[in-house]
Amino acid sequence: MSRPAADKSDRICAACGRSFAWRRKWARCWAQVRYCSDACRRRRVSKLDRELEAAILDRLAARKPGTSICPGEVARSLGSDASWKELLEPTRRAARRLVAAGRLEITQAGRVVDPSRARGPIRLRLPGK
Repeated sequence: MSRPAADKSDRICAACGRSFAWRRKWARCWAQVRYCSDACRRRRVSKLDRELEAAILDRLAARKPGTSICPGEVARSLGSDASWKELLEPTRRAARRLVAAGRLEITQAGRVVDPSRARGPIRLRLPGK
């Protein structure tokens, strides 16, 4: 028995913020699927992840409207001189979750990009600027 096409729409992973598509193995439990992979399900959203989200929004609130920040700037503010690079990918995940919530935009070369497909350097800004 196949499901209606509307029921198979893409979802946003609760942990990494990337979009993922329906898979046949999820046919019986698609309504409960929240994570794109086993790694994301194990990682979930931690206290550090929430701190990174808050730090991103705080940094942007302190700036002039329309300006953007680099994820590395947020990672440096929370990490030590030696450990800030380890926070880069968690900062990008936090940014993707904020995009999914409609609270942030990710840009490259000044244009808004799909956070699930963005590769390379990105900038973060508040929406509508």
